[in-house]
Amino acid sequence: MASEGAPQNSLPVDGTGLNVVVIAGTWHEEISNGLIAGAERALAESGAAFSVIRVAGSFELPVVARRVLDAGADAVVALGVIIRGGTPHFEYVSDAATSGLTQVSVLTGKPVGFGVLTLDDERQGLDRAGLPGSKEDKGREAAEAAVTTAALLRSL
Repeated sequence: MASEGAPQNSLPVDGTGLNVVVIAGTWHEEISNGLIAGAERALAESGAAFSVIRVAGSFELPVVARRVLDAGADAVVALGVIIRGGTPHFEYVSDAATSGLTQVSVLTGKPVGFGVLTLDDERQGLDRAGLPGSKEDKGREAAEAAVTTAALLRSL
């Protein structure tokens, strides 16, 4: 399981005064909606102000992330679902989303919480989407990472 080694006790982070934008792809609606709900729960608990933007898919996440960070957002939570198929498309989209979001974070100096699931099948996504019966909540984890990093950067 991917969560092996994850911290067991996450510390509450004060996101008061932070503006966070959740950007989520529309593919695999049940999984993506679960990821968004987990991110929203974490952001509400932190006290951060947040909004949600839906984009076509994971490939579009970096360009929209760059735009909202340049427009003044303190952090982005990028959520997407990419399921392996029978063509190399999976590798291209996964690499483009991952590399693009990393580049956006480095270029803007602002955090991007990475919640793009790269999966072999739908079951893996349902297990990670924070839905009832899920083993993990990757939307929450991505939001917590974004807020924690934004708060750290604010304190430096």
